[in-house]
Amino acid sequence: MSRCLRERSIDHVVLERGEVANSWREERWDSLRLLTPNWQCRLPGFPYSGREPDAFMTMPEVVRFIDDYAGFIDAPLCAGTTVTSVRRSDGGYRVSTEDGDWRCRCVVLASGAFNLPALPPMHDATPPGVETVTPLTYRHPGSLPEGGVLVVGASATGLQIAEEVQRSGRRVTLAVGEHVRMPRVYRGRDILWWMDRSGILDERYDSVDDIVRARHVPSPQLVGTPERRTLDLNALSALGVRLVGRLTGIHDGRAQFSGSLRNVCRLADLKMRRLLGTIDEWATGEGLDRDFETGERLPDTVVPEDPSLGFELAGEVRAIVWATGYRPDYSWLHVPVFDRKGRLRHDGGIVDSPGMVCMGLTFMRRRKSSFIHGAEDDARDLADRLAEYLGSGAWSGRVPAAPDGPRAGEGG
Repeated sequence: MSRCLRERSIDHVVLERGEVANSWREERWDSLRLLTPNWQCRLPGFPYSGREPDAFMTMPEVVRFIDDYAGFIDAPLCAGTTVTSVRRSDGGYRVSTEDGDWRCRCVVLASGAFNLPALPPMHDATPPGVETVTPLTYRHPGSLPEGGVLVVGASATGLQIAEEVQRSGRRVTLAVGEHVRMPRVYRGRDILWWMDRSGILDERYDSVDDIVRARHVPSPQLVGTPERRTLDLNALSALGVRLVGRLTGIHDGRAQFSGSLRNVCRLADLKMRRLLGTIDEWATGEGLDRDFETGERLPDTVVPEDPSLGFELAGEVRAIVWATGYRPDYSWLHVPVFDRKGRLRHDGGIVDSPGMVCMGLTFMRRRKSSFIHGAEDDARDLADRLAEYLGSGAWSGRVPAAPDGPRAGEGG
């Protein structure tokens, strides 16, 4: 956004609570790699230029990439500046920080969607003697107590942590809720190559029937590894991970699991086949069938014959990893722009307050909005809207109240 504002000669400042790429430095586990291949790591005027376009960046590499970009665009950055409040003031906003106040006509909320763990209320019922961990604090298996581990959530984060902990010698139980299954490689190319080329990632928010639902779909079961392997429930079962249904409650120290594991897995398999069928149809229509091998389908998810419906936590596990997703932190935003569930009200990133936009939220303007490379198109659209507002003083449109969305599935 800073680059796009400068292109439009709009004076601005970037306030950052820590260093550039602070969350990538401080809030990621040691072995994590990006789920997107390196060729997708591009920002305006700054494409990936390394020698491994099909590899996946480690966290230090992500930090270096973003840090280099800040230097490349010479961003007007104020690092180590924590924003304590944003309020309306005199036709604009007062932005208060620990180092003083700023006054401005417009505000860009670029603090992201993954600031806090989205913990279910049952988290508070965890019995004494069982440690609770979130992906924001987990670093490696050695940081967990010896003994069994329950991982709650079977999306990208849950699968990666479950695999790593299981390989460390601990017995892992994985509570599986709604999830999105994908092969890492399909017809010889990364699955995200197909989704990018076919236009799936460019799908706009205003073309989706239920955007609230679309924004709460769990992240896909993908992992970025040098060998580009697929990580799914079958792979975890082969390692010895025990699969159970969605965690529905903790009562008197006993964990209770849903009996819908088989149906949940069957639905994920069905949706995966539909996605691959859509890709096949696009490839045929573009005349690409001769250039790419025939697509192979992954086998159906193998579900245990009699998955456990509950057990005494203290007797089975020493730690619970809550891979149940994330939520943004707007505790500093004192402007009436939230619905009754506390969610930011916006229409494709245009917030219901004059001169305010947001960036980086899931499916914000496009399906790729939360990806690094997805920031460019969104930033250009929203920078144009800010330029129009600063030129005319008119902030068109009012964001309609969003209906209650479905309960977010387990997975982060």
